[in-house]
Amino acid sequence: LAFRNDSFRRFMNHRAPANGRYKPTCYEHAANCYTHAFLIVPAIVGSALLHRLSDDCWEKITAWIYGMGLCALFIVSTVFHIVSWKKSHLRTVEHCFHMCDRMVIYFFIAASYAPWLNLRELGPLASHMRWFIWLMAAGGTIYVFLYHEKYKVVELFFYLTMGFSPALVVTSMNNTDGLHELACGGIIYCLGVVFFKSDGIIPFAHAIWHLFVATAAASYRLYATFMTNLY
Repeated sequence: LAFRNDSFRRFMNHRAPANGRYKPTCYEHAANCYTHAFLIVPAIVGSALLHRLSDDCWEKITAWIYGMGLCALFIVSTVFHIVSWKKSHLRTVEHCFHMCDRMVIYFFIAASYAPWLNLRELGPLASHMRWFIWLMAAGGTIYVFLYHEKYKVVELFFYLTMGFSPALVVTSMNNTDGLHELACGGIIYCLGVVFFKSDGIIPFAHAIWHLFVATAAASYRLYATFMTNLY
């Protein structure tokens, strides 16, 4: 299914080895940087607005958690891709930022569920998900620190498991308002994973993945605003 036409070759390199990292072309590097860099300011403004719309202390804390996760995702991703593009000779620095880029995804997933888990009434068992999702984020961080780039399928499995696990608590909630936005965001992320794993198969695959992340984050942002205004 890979793009084999020579006209695409300047826009895409060969697939990465099993335990190695894909080396983007200059065009792909630029696309990877810009697709998240342009979202930093909107993320900051949106997070500030969400915080301002919050009525009480718990809502403000939840808005802060969500906003920090969203902004950190775009900032860390942008910095990593800039370093990877312009400072690739600094191997240690690039490696550290690549690890941070992977780690922040876990905390972004946890932060994305904060409005739902913090502002809704949960059952006795489901209430444990409030802290368990952060425990999973910490576990994912440790995994990246120990096994970065070694078991990519396992890492992807962790991301998907963490993304879907909190959805199980929905069955214990009496009020499912806002579920549509949450579900749409989750579906968009899942579709984007196809491109996340298609470097060297589809030109600009990682940049396209960034666009899926941005679209899903916008859906989650609408849902978070709805939750903050509702309660």
